[in-house]
Amino acid sequence: MTEAYVLTLSQNALLLTAMVAGPLLLASLLVGIVISLFQSATQITEPTLTFVPKLVTTGLILVVLGSWMAQQLLTFAVAVFSSLPTLAP
Repeated sequence: MTEAYVLTLSQNALLLTAMVAGPLLLASLLVGIVISLFQSATQITEPTLTFVPKLVTTGLILVVLGSWMAQQLLTFAVAVFSSLPTLAP
């Protein structure tokens, strides 16, 4: 196992993490901003008002993109495990 392989593997893992978590985080961020603007415009200070829409949005994103996310993770895991025999000295 060389340093280049470890760095490439780490870089690919971080990129995959960003790709998989990105849609969930972006959707939660956008919903949070919209709800915060609504709360500041109406002066409602209910802390649970942001929780339910974020939860629903996250659930919808997982329903829509969950299979794609799982496929990306599975592809990466198969690639890592299939490269293990070639790493032995």
